[in-house]
Amino acid sequence: MANFSKSNVPQFSVDVYQNEYLPEGGREVNAIVTVTSTGGGTSGGVPLAGASVSPSYIPGQAPTAAVVIMVDCSGSMDYPPTKMRNARDATAAAIDTLRDGVAFAVVAGTHVANEVYPGGGRLATAGARTRAEAKEALRKLSAGGGTAIGTWLTLADRLLASADVPIRHGILLTDGRNEHETPEDLRAALDACAGRFTCDARGVGTDWEVKEVTGIASALLGTADIVADPAGLAADFTRMMENAMGKEVADVSLRLWTPVGVEIVFVKQVAPTVEELTDRRTEAGPRAGDYPTGSWGDESRDYHVCVRVPEAGIGQEMLAARVSLILPDPAGGAPQPLSQGLVRAVWTDDMAASTSINPQVAHYTGQAELAQVIQQGLDARKSGDFDGATAKLGRAVQLAAASGNADTAKLLSKVVDVVDAATGTVRLKAKVAEADEMTLETRSTKTVRVKNVRK
Repeated sequence: MANFSKSNVPQFSVDVYQNEYLPEGGREVNAIVTVTSTGGGTSGGVPLAGASVSPSYIPGQAPTAAVVIMVDCSGSMDYPPTKMRNARDATAAAIDTLRDGVAFAVVAGTHVANEVYPGGGRLATAGARTRAEAKEALRKLSAGGGTAIGTWLTLADRLLASADVPIRHGILLTDGRNEHETPEDLRAALDACAGRFTCDARGVGTDWEVKEVTGIASALLGTADIVADPAGLAADFTRMMENAMGKEVADVSLRLWTPVGVEIVFVKQVAPTVEELTDRRTEAGPRAGDYPTGSWGDESRDYHVCVRVPEAGIGQEMLAARVSLILPDPAGGAPQPLSQGLVRAVWTDDMAASTSINPQVAHYTGQAELAQVIQQGLDARKSGDFDGATAKLGRAVQLAAASGNADTAKLLSKVVDVVDAATGTVRLKAKVAEADEMTLETRSTKTVRVKNVRK
């Protein structure tokens, strides 16, 4: 196992969990790939703004990270008026969490995007003076106008691109639907921003569209969540910014190399959330492709890789795939390998060996199905197909109980009455709070890790 080692940068490791044994004629190989980075620390290995100046930053040096905060200032943010005040307070809390030396800006989003601070198409460098100036500038934020999120993202991209930094991050808050541009406009903006910066998206209240907010986060490899009560925004923004400040390595790719004759069925992230990566592949040489994973700090994520191998006889074995972590060379040279793991296929006539399902593969197959049936169940409920909704959400309850996903089980219990979790027997609730339904939909892709992992 190769590890990438550099001062102030996490080290990466790759572990592969699979049942490599296939029966005669077997072709499908599944593996869970666990990627772990260590050494960065929860604040990027340096103190946050309230502490002493980061030892990795010397005044006058170029920033090492850049963040743009995009705040919805459309007319609906004034209903109730406390929502806009909470958004200002949350943005101030996020600014306070910036570590010294980070480049940052604040954008007000309506049917157009406007720079609130520092202005002039540039970024400020976080320090005591600029934090105070930025928080003073927040007083100018007021609600009025429409919502065109693509314009916010485009401005954020332009601002972030002006900084020569490895970590570029956005935080986006909205309380409404994206009604003042077409879905195609938003998709075009997301396509243009993808791979250029990551973005966490939050919906406040209950008048926004879940699929829009989760789609933004998914396209830009960030997190999505609901803040049903605007009073919770400051705490949520603080957590988001602390997480952003903990990132040390950007643009890490999962590279999958396969031998001649091997087909890739799918590649997806399965923890901490389910995220489909198959269609995001970029070619990286003969029989190799890269899948984006975004920015990393101290953390661990799991990926499910499924490949189809050629048929082979009993006793034969082959390398089905090689999984590597790749970091681009900032100087433009060859990408740096961080670590790698191997996926194998061995054909056997031992029925017990070839029919055993690896616990990690089984667990995450269930977690992926859980996310899918929740979405299908909620869609069926909205369309009036109550029998279909009952069946899908009942299956979700069964999967959540079997996998120990207590958080999702609790969210499901606010939408259905659980008669028997083990069998998935449920009844749809006659009345469901909109915030509870939106919370379930927004968080449906969050998974639980496998316990007591062993190879």
